[in-house]
Amino acid sequence: MFIHSVLFEIQPKEVGKYRRDSLMWAAYAMKAKGFVAYHTMERLGFKHQYASVYEWKTQVDHQRFMHKFHDWLVSKSQAKVKVLGYYNLKSRDRLVPASASRRI
Repeated sequence: MFIHSVLFEIQPKEVGKYRRDSLMWAAYAMKAKGFVAYHTMERLGFKHQYASVYEWKTQVDHQRFMHKFHDWLVSKSQAKVKVLGYYNLKSRDRLVPASASRRI
């Protein structure tokens, strides 16, 4: 499992646009090979910080999607955001209760 996360600072008036933009990105990702899940997260304890978190089967799947769609999706996005950081994570251990996998 490969996880790509981008941490943003977003002013309150831009949050609605950011969430629409994020769902647009996720809709394209859902059609891509190796896509697992997308999450929009609000960072607790920090004002105006949100993260877009993508789960992929492999880093290669993520890179293929980014190479094909990144610049085009940036051009289509409407929210004004400030990128605070990019985080690439590789899963080492994962435990998911059987009942949880049916709910998702």
